Amino acid sequence: MAEAITIGRPYAEAVFKSAQAKKTIAAWSEMLKYAAAVSSEEHVSALISNPSVSAKQVADIFLEICKNKLSEEGRNLIMLMAENGRLDVLPQVSELFEQLKSQYEGVLDANIVSAFALNGGQLRQLIAMLEKRFKHEINAKVSVDPELIGGVKVEIGDEVLDTSVRGKLEAMAVALKS
Repeated sequence: MAEAITIGRPYAEAVFKSAQAKKTIAAWSEMLKYAAAVSSEEHVSALISNPSVSAKQVADIFLEICKNKLSEEGRNLIMLMAENGRLDVLPQVSELFEQLKSQYEGVLDANIVSAFALNGGQLRQLIAMLEKRFKHEINAKVSVDPELIGGVKVEIGDEVLDTSVRGKLEAMAVALKS
């Protein structure tokens, strides 16, 4: 998973810079979401990973599926990614583009995992603390994982803040082994 994100990052950053310069961020967001959904479809995914199908054939079929959903630049991106054998990372490119878009708009997406359900006041307090630390508005997605034992784990982009009991126990175990 980390490898796919690493591979997809340069594509996402290049597309975002171009979209920002041409003021087409919203259009690119929709195109990338659509292309990512197409690449994730079972039959298309099998086609992409089939070594007996040429990159040009894959690109042609992919573009035929997408038809009018892509601009000329979007079509060029698909052809480039197909030539480089990277169509399989389109979901990560779309995800990274959305993160860049959110940052550009001053909003960061945060995945908050808590050992117990947070009440409204606790969640507001946590979000306020995160907004102060990251100096951006936070769009939080909250879930509960009792295996954390206690505390919370927050993921914002590439940064992970793990204050869970399980995280601390794992860190202690690593320290004791070394």
